[in-house]
Parts: sequence; structure tokens; C-alpha cells
Amino acid sequence: MEPSDLTSYVDGLLHEETQVTDRGLDLTVSEVCVVESPGRVDFGGGELQDAKLAPHEKQWRDADDDYRWWHLDGGQYLLAYNERLATDRPLLVQPRDALRERGAFHPSLRVATLDRVPLAVPTGGIRLKENARVSTLLPPEGGA
Repeated sequence: MEPSDLTSYVDGLLHEETQVTDRGLDLTVSEVCVVESPGRVDFGGGELQDAKLAPHEKQWRDADDDYRWWHLDGGQYLLAYNERLATDRPLLVQPRDALRERGAFHPSLRVATLDRVPLAVPTGGIRLKENARVSTLLPPEGGA
């Protein structure tokens, strides 16, 4: 499978020509959430409870900008994607080098849908622009 073939599994691409790369298909951030109160995980699942989330505030960097920025301090967040994935064969999602090289990362995950992923931000923080390409969806190894 070629990286461009991934578009048949993904809806909500913002700009296919930019998002499809030689390596895979870049995914963009639509929302960053803060965990306001804890969720619960138990052994049997009977006491499973979602954490309370709140969208992180965005700021204008410049009055002429079309998009705002998240000013994230060091810590843990959850990020959501603009894109939606529908496949019966899980694919690998990894953080983009641009994110990792600035000290932020999320776990590499095999997914069949694009749910929120945990984002770790370094002590010095990071700035993310709305719709920033933060992750890459990779084609399966060994082709189709």
C-alpha cells in the first residue's frame, strides 16, 4: 500500500496535497483538552468512568491570523483530530518528527478509529496552531 492509498480510509482531510507525504498521511489537530477531574478504571469495568474534559483555550498570535494557537504548558493533554479513520485493519499512528523534535509526543498506536490520544508536553511548553499536522498515519508494512 502506498501512502496515497490511505486517503480511501480517511475522511476530513484539510489539504490532501500537503497531508499525503512519502512516509504516510499526516493528521491534524482539531482540539486540545485538559483533564479537569479524574476518570476511573477498575478490574471488572463496572466502575469505569470517563474523566471530565474541558477544551484548552486558544489565543490569537497576530490580529491578521486566520487560526489561533494553543499555548500549552508542560504536562499531559488529550488531542483530537480533524480526520476520521474507518478501517477493519488497524494502522499505525506516530507523532510527527516536528512535534517530537520540540519535546512533545504521543504514544505510537495501532488504531482502526481516530479517538483522542494523550499528548505529553515538555516543561518548557509548546505552541500548537489550529490544524497543525501533529501525527502521521502509516501504511501497513508489507503492502496491502
